[in-house]
Amino acid sequence: MDWGRAKSVLIYSFLLLNLLLCYQLWVDLRDQASASMDFTSLSDATQQIMKQKDIRILSPIPANTPQLPDITYRYSAGEGDGKVKLDQPVDSKLIFTFSELSAALQDEIPDIGNFRFDSLESEGGVFVLHPLVDGKWPLFSVKLELIYDNQKIVAYRRPQIEIGENGAGKVQKVLPASKALGSLIEKFFPQGAAVKEIELGYYGELFNSENQVAAPMWRFMLEDGRTYYVNGISADIISPKTP
Repeated sequence: MDWGRAKSVLIYSFLLLNLLLCYQLWVDLRDQASASMDFTSLSDATQQIMKQKDIRILSPIPANTPQLPDITYRYSAGEGDGKVKLDQPVDSKLIFTFSELSAALQDEIPDIGNFRFDSLESEGGVFVLHPLVDGKWPLFSVKLELIYDNQKIVAYRRPQIEIGENGAGKVQKVLPASKALGSLIEKFFPQGAAVKEIELGYYGELFNSENQVAAPMWRFMLEDGRTYYVNGISADIISPKTP
């Protein structure tokens, strides 16, 4: 038996198998992207501008248009920087298992279960969580910050906030994300922008006052760190955070 020739055949067979597997993986990823990044909800004019400005949408465009009211809330900045040191540091890897994290910090932050982790706003040394309205919609402008060092959560800053039970206005159908996105593409996004997240929540300015109002907002986050908010009722656009 010619072992040299047999060895060569086996090598070529493995190479061919790897090529076939890589091709199948590429096809699967392409099909998945086509299924989740459906741009047909955008107008032809908007899609043309996307091509001209080389804008990429890396996030699925939500199709949900729930009916939501404005909300009222009370916010207080408190004294100092609001930082509270933990007597017993908590393993920071628990941020990826939220139920375990909630249990570990339950004594310090009793209502932590009503917050949602925001991986895109979290940065070096700080995990960011937002309070949830009706247990579902994040209030983007308010942050619970978990401060970590050496893979341990060592302190936190907890917002002093009270969200009202009733809406401040009538319930209205939220603007479709595709329409909000279309306005940003046509008028606001810079050349080469890449949208990495689209999410519906609430946003309101933070002042020390008795009552404030937050409106339903679509949040669009770009790869370069810019964040745009589009009012889900009035379609007004604000961009409070730029790199």
